[in-house]
Amino acid sequence: MWNFILQTFTWWNGQTMGTRFATWRFGKRVGEDEFGNVYYEGGMSSYGLPKRWVIYKGYAEASAIPPGWHGWMHHRTDVPPTKDNYVAKEWQKQHRANQTGTPQAYRPPGSLAVAGERPRVTGDYDAWTPGN
Repeated sequence: MWNFILQTFTWWNGQTMGTRFATWRFGKRVGEDEFGNVYYEGGMSSYGLPKRWVIYKGYAEASAIPPGWHGWMHHRTDVPPTKDNYVAKEWQKQHRANQTGTPQAYRPPGSLAVAGERPRVTGDYDAWTPGN
């Protein structure tokens, strides 16, 4: 019952009822990533490419899509990573959840959240002051 309520009134917890119906009706399962997200393809978009979408496992966060699946989702490749034996490059980082609002959030020197003074601006810019 709780899943039915979540799927009826929220979009960020997995899939809505409309997405569930559209996936059942038109979607072809393409694969699943290591996080449990499931990828689908089906129908043609107005610009002539197949529609692709993901059903997230848990909270919907787009940055949780691994690099190989990201390329497939954005039509940079037609072959999904499950059929391509995709290996991430050494410079591609693993997913890290958004840290905003947590103690691990980035707080540069001089921000209101940390002590210290903002570094002096360098370069050729001089701020205008009245009377100059």
